[in-house]
Amino acid sequence: MTATPPASDRLQRDILRHLKYTQGKDRAHATLYDWRMALSFALRDQVVDPWFTATRRTYDEDRKRVYYLSVEYLIGRLIEDVAINLGLREASRAAIEALGVDWEALVENEPDAALGNGGLGRLAACYMESMATLGVPAMGYGIRYENGLFRQIFRSGQQVETPEDWLQEFHPWEFDRPEAAYEIGFGGNVAEHGGRTVWTPAESVYAVAHDTAIIGWQGRWANTLRLWSARPTTRFDLARFNAGDFAAAQAPEMLARTITRVLYPDDSTWAGKDLRLKQEYFLASASIQDILRRYLSTHEDFRALPEKVAVQINDTHPALAAPELVRLLVDQHGLAFDDAAEIMLGVFGYTNHTLMPEALERWSTWAIGNTLPRHMQIIERLDDWHARRKPARPPSTAIVAHDEVRMGNLAFIASHRVNGVARLHTELMKKTVFADLHALHPERIVNVTNGVTPRRWIAQANPGLAGLITETIGEGWQTDLERLAGLEAHVEDAAFRDAFAAVKRAGKERVAQWLAAEHGLSVDPAAMFDVQVKRIHEYKRQLLNILATIGLWLRMRDDPGRDWVPRVKIFGGKAAPGYHAAKEIIRLINDAAAVINADPATKGRLKVVFPPNYNVSMAEKLMPAADLSEQISTAGMEASGTGNMKLALNGALTIGTLDGANVEIRERVGAENFFLFGLTAEEAEARRRLPDHARLAIEETPELQRVLKAIGDGVFSPGEPHRYHGLLDRLWNHDHFLVASDYAAYVAAQDKVEEAWQDRDRWLRMAALNTARMGYFSSDRSIRDYMRDVWAVEPAI
Repeated sequence: MTATPPASDRLQRDILRHLKYTQGKDRAHATLYDWRMALSFALRDQVVDPWFTATRRTYDEDRKRVYYLSVEYLIGRLIEDVAINLGLREASRAAIEALGVDWEALVENEPDAALGNGGLGRLAACYMESMATLGVPAMGYGIRYENGLFRQIFRSGQQVETPEDWLQEFHPWEFDRPEAAYEIGFGGNVAEHGGRTVWTPAESVYAVAHDTAIIGWQGRWANTLRLWSARPTTRFDLARFNAGDFAAAQAPEMLARTITRVLYPDDSTWAGKDLRLKQEYFLASASIQDILRRYLSTHEDFRALPEKVAVQINDTHPALAAPELVRLLVDQHGLAFDDAAEIMLGVFGYTNHTLMPEALERWSTWAIGNTLPRHMQIIERLDDWHARRKPARPPSTAIVAHDEVRMGNLAFIASHRVNGVARLHTELMKKTVFADLHALHPERIVNVTNGVTPRRWIAQANPGLAGLITETIGEGWQTDLERLAGLEAHVEDAAFRDAFAAVKRAGKERVAQWLAAEHGLSVDPAAMFDVQVKRIHEYKRQLLNILATIGLWLRMRDDPGRDWVPRVKIFGGKAAPGYHAAKEIIRLINDAAAVINADPATKGRLKVVFPPNYNVSMAEKLMPAADLSEQISTAGMEASGTGNMKLALNGALTIGTLDGANVEIRERVGAENFFLFGLTAEEAEARRRLPDHARLAIEETPELQRVLKAIGDGVFSPGEPHRYHGLLDRLWNHDHFLVASDYAAYVAAQDKVEEAWQDRDRWLRMAALNTARMGYFSSDRSIRDYMRDVWAVEPAI
């Protein structure tokens, strides 16, 4: 009997086969790209059988499916992700290295799919992986952006947006499905014909499917991430081209390419707004058409749709899916409007991600009426349908008001469950943005605190920590993260703490090497790595961080003889192209870094680094290396956060406000292991009502006055001393995000951080307890909450 060859030998064979027959290369002429593609195809081969099996079982057993709609999916690199979940990472490494290829270089060669901006997109990716791990029949729907979110570079400290080119190379993980194509219309007119309403669009595109298999842990189940690309319905007008009107001849092709070109086009112009609306409808319509096509392949009665279909809309961007479902049921399948609305209500769930009313999308009735005239009619009828069900409803609950469509209200009214993403956020939703709708529907709002997948954020990002966990408590934590609690019994063991410290040190050394090689920055791995990585936004308060960093620098210069804790302040994140205030904060951070890093008086004690183009791959480097996690948003404004979870899970201590999931993290890890500061959400609201609150706070804080004076005097912009006068004016006279009011408390908390750092054993105990007590924040637990409280689905495995 012939022995089965080891996994690495089989992979070598498969890699060489794909190198020759898929890439068309021999070993002598293969590039790193060719080797990466060959390995990707070899791993993809291993995914296909469990993927097909899962799909067949879902049909054969007539299981309810979850459909997750999101405009963002930050899936990151997939080679290691797939290899880990198949149990083939070490075999893949061994196979590639046996073929004479550098494993680390190959992994780094894979592009990072630019399909998202931040936490919203990474959450969607974690949820897709967890649904596959738990065996929940599911499909994710999104847009296959050609360029996605922009690539960030810095010029003279300023953010410059350049096109992201992740699809310049062939994407090996996806399967094109040209047969899965749906026509999506825009504009045109609506008329009554034979008692039925007929919408005749003025222009249209096809949505064409591209499928990626999402494999769960140990390869036991796989689901599909289906991304839509736009294709013209009329590719080319030859008559116009031959007449010399070249631009008009290509107009249909240009429309299609524009729709799926970039994520979040700048909507400061009407053209930009119209493009965003078309993108959102494109995703919604293609997905709902696909869902109904799949349902009708095995069922006839639409009344059973809620028993077999759960559609989750991730934020308001896909909310047009609700009126689109009603349109298709009424206009194409002949259902009565009220019946269609009831079916809609049973199908949809809505995840809210913001407490800021201005962040809940609103579209002018003219915009929707112009681009989607039939949907404007349906939205108005849904508004009337809800008013008939709740005749005493207050005006604030209307979907349409003041010539606007309130997408948050539409999503709420269309959904049988509306979930917040952290306990505090959910309770604040009930009291703020949806207070009146909650009063009408007190059963509708539920909480599902966010989570992150431990396969990506420990096993892949931090293999040293993964190994230490397994060595200490055994296997099983990868799918039952609560088992991390078993580490707690070892925290008092000096050998365990030393091993934990060695893992952290290794992560910091990797980041130091990467910063030196890729960005020409020299940092000391022995210093405290103080990390704030997230989207740049005023409420997230990167401004508070850099102001306090300048204050620390000034104190260091004042007292050079003090035994200061060396710090590396690491920033990462992008600002929306049209968000001037956020881009100004980026420039201030970079300007301050240039001055501070060049100062011989603080050399070796303080360094500020801001590597450009923060993405999933950079996060995977920084999360294991962080000592201190900055979660300093203005209380009452962060919905949840997931970076806070990834950092704490990897042994970083948190300095933060009582905001978002920080509240639950602090409860879990222990108040004594969390550096709390700042106003609560209630205190923040009260503070804003105080006249001149910003000026009063600055006048009470001499160090802050000194920091603002240095900025105003041009210390960080000597060639343009007035550069930041607008920013300073906002701080002195407005300061909606309460930077000045929380400054002194933040600095005092940082002093406690310094004190704890100087006691090595104390710090290590706190850090290890953070990891041990973070098991609750697994995305597997989040998905189980959805399964129970929102979707009413059972796992298939």
